[in-house]
This record gives sequence, C-alpha cells and structure tokens, in this order.
Amino acid sequence: MNWAEISVVLTTVLYMVSSVLFIRGIKLLGKADTARRGNLMSSVGMLIAVVTVLLEKKVTDTLTAAPMKNAYIWAIAAIALGSIIGSVWAKKVEMTGMPQLVALFNGFGGLSSLLVALTQYMTDPDVNVFSSVALGLTIAIGAIAFTGSIVAWGKLSGKAFKKNVSIPGKNGVNALLAIVGLAGVGMYALQIAGILDKQMGMIGIITVTAAFLILGFTMVICIGGGDMPVIISLLNAFSGLAAAFAGLSISNSVLVVSGCLVGTSGLILTLIMCKAMNRTLYNLLFAAAVAKKKGAAGEAKEPRSMSVEDAYLILEAASSVVFIPGYGMAVAQAQHAVKELCDKLEENGAEVSFAIHPVAGRMPGHMNVLLAEANVPYEQLKTADEMNPQMPNTDVAIVIGANDVVNPSAVNDETSPLYGMPIINAYEARTVFVLKRGKGAGFSGVENPLFTNDNTVMIYGDAKNTVSALVSEFDDA
Repeated sequence: MNWAEISVVLTTVLYMVSSVLFIRGIKLLGKADTARRGNLMSSVGMLIAVVTVLLEKKVTDTLTAAPMKNAYIWAIAAIALGSIIGSVWAKKVEMTGMPQLVALFNGFGGLSSLLVALTQYMTDPDVNVFSSVALGLTIAIGAIAFTGSIVAWGKLSGKAFKKNVSIPGKNGVNALLAIVGLAGVGMYALQIAGILDKQMGMIGIITVTAAFLILGFTMVICIGGGDMPVIISLLNAFSGLAAAFAGLSISNSVLVVSGCLVGTSGLILTLIMCKAMNRTLYNLLFAAAVAKKKGAAGEAKEPRSMSVEDAYLILEAASSVVFIPGYGMAVAQAQHAVKELCDKLEENGAEVSFAIHPVAGRMPGHMNVLLAEANVPYEQLKTADEMNPQMPNTDVAIVIGANDVVNPSAVNDETSPLYGMPIINAYEARTVFVLKRGKGAGFSGVENPLFTNDNTVMIYGDAKNTVSALVSEFDDA
C-alpha cells in the first residue's frame, strides 16, 4: 500500500472519528450534567475534521509558498480573527442577548455554506450534474438562513423590524422567488449537462443567490415576534441543511454528517415547539401575521398587589411551590436569587418545582440554560404536561416574567390570538404571585387576564430585587 492509499484510508478514519464525536456530543448535550462534556467532545471532533480537511486538500503543499499563496497563513489568520471576535462576544453578551446571538450564529452558518458553494463554483465550475444541483441548493438554503436570521436578530434585539410587517400577497411573492431561484439552479445544472453555455450558468448562480437572499427576508419579516423561538429553531435546521448540501457539493463526508445532525435536530425541535404552541409549521410560514389584540377577560378589573412582607407570610406557610420563569427573569438576571429562594423554601419543608414551557423566553431552552447556570437541579425542571395535573394542589405558583405561556385566554377565550396554545395552568394554583415591573402585555401583545384573577396578586418591581427581598425575609425569620 503506497502513501496515497494510506492517506485515503487515514482521511476516511479521521472523518469517521469526527462524525462519531459529533453524534456523541449532541447526545450528551441532552442533559445538563453532561452538556459541558458534550460540547467539548463536539469541539474536538470539529478540530479533527478541520485538520483532516487541510491534509486532504493538500494544503501542506503551500507551506513553503509565498505569504499571499500560503494557505496556512490564511487559515491561521481566519481562526485567530474568529477566535477574537467569538471571545469578545461571549464575554460581553448578556443572557438576555443570547437569543439574538443564536440567531446570528444560525445566519453565519448559512452564510458560510453559501460562501463555500460560491467558492467551489469559482474554482471548479465544471463539476458533475449532481454536484451542481447540490451546489445550487447550498446557495439557496444558506441564503435563506442568512437573511432570515438577520431579520430574526433585528426583531429579537429590537434594533430593526420592530413593527409587524405585512407583505401583500406574501405567499405568492415567496412562491415566485422560490420558483425563480430554483430555475437558477436548473440553469446551472443544464450548463453542466452541456445544454446551456457557461454564461447562462453564471446567470443561474447569480439568480439563485439573489432570489433566495430576498426570500429569506420576505419569509421571516412577516412572522410575529411571539413566534421567534420557533423560527430560530427552523433557521438552525436550515443552516445545518445548507452545510449538508455543501458537503455533497464538495464531496466532504464529515460536513454531510454534521449538517444532517444539525438539520434534523433543528427540525425536530421546531416541530416540538410548534406542537407546544398548537401551531403547524405550515401555519407559521404561510399564515398572515396575527394582529395584536387585548384579551376580553379581566379588562375591567384592577390587579391586586402585595408587599414582599405579606408574600413571605404566604410562602412561609406553603407546602408546595412552583416557579414559572419567563423572559423577565432573564432581563432581571434573577436566576441565582431564584435558586437561593428555592433553597430557603426547601429548608422550610416546601416541595419546589420549576414549570418550563417550551417557548418560554426568546429561544429554545432559554429558561433551562438560565436555571442550569444557577445550578438548579435538572430533576426539578418539569414540563407543562408534567406540572399541569399537579397545579390545582399547588399552594403557590410564582410567575417570574412569564406572560403568554400562563395566559388563560389560550384556554377559555376563543377570540384570543393565543386560543388553543397549550399553557402552564398557573391560574389553577391556590395562590399565584406574579413578579413584574409593570402591567404591560407579553411579547405577543395579548393582555393576560390571569393578573386580575381572584387568586392572583402582583408583586411589582425588579424580579431580582423582589426575590432577594423574599430570601432576606426567610433569613430574618
């Protein structure tokens, strides 16, 4: 066996090792106590994959070349620049900014695949027909993921696209863009097949790029802000799918495997979150944006408020307490104070649980990440399906910054835009504490009649300060 054959075998083995590490890493990410190990394992797999690509593509041949032609210099420069940007971003971003950061990551993933495909076209335009179709689809899906994620970032950060946008004939416009873009893919494939000339093939590449960049914008811009956690999951799936097609277009097996893993996991999560909102993916993408409206229930009543001292007396006598966190907990950075209050309640003999709705927060798993950061035991995190049967026997439900996911309009008001969405039945608890800064509506803009229920009391103020004050009351007792 000569060196060339050994190199092929070694490359294949290293790619298999990388793929196994990716699969195992994603598996470990499913539990809080193994997530760090899974992240590290996936990172090692990516390192092996990158080194293997450098060896497979004979980048070592440029080691002694001039600086401008030395691939190692460019690779090291790119890695250094990315590491600096990533490190600064990771240090500066607050947990409230994590959803929009994830949206940008999805977008950059799609952009990377798009650039890989365009680079492949410019360096080797005469590929086979199969690779040409894969290349065109890489550009299409990567473009949607990029511009769609930029729009999602703007909506989540509040820096752009703050108002609901309605495009007349949205579905027709999107369908036309998709048809034009796919026609561009066909033009390039026909050029490779020898039916069209190279100039038409280049026009096809330009067409598919432009059409799907616009489609990513028009598809996401009309989606309401309350649906952003779902659309982030979908865009994550798109970025993975784009990577998989990029792997097919450049014949890289590890890119196909990793892209399929990200794509399928993102799609599964999207479907789970759609189910949690009682929505279909079709409805999310093709239905018109729902206008914000106020709920019919509870508008004529004024919410009752309570002091921290009085709330302590109720909590001190409680035997079961359920925390229901939302985006407001992230804004207040109250997760560590919540963990302290949880410990105090358990020391006082109360049974404490956390009810986590799949779309609580602004991204998938937002609340789980916050509570894991505060070392809340994973076993205490319960789904809505697990907690709802126990809610009528719960002494106190503490709603911290959540709104839409506890809105009873979803259950009993057929005129509400939230109607039919599965919620956490906080209104069934004996007493409900709602920790909010003010009386505003949730991210969807729908007012919450829970706030005016007879068993609900509001504790106004910063959630972190309120929870810390409750902890102090237990300390002083």
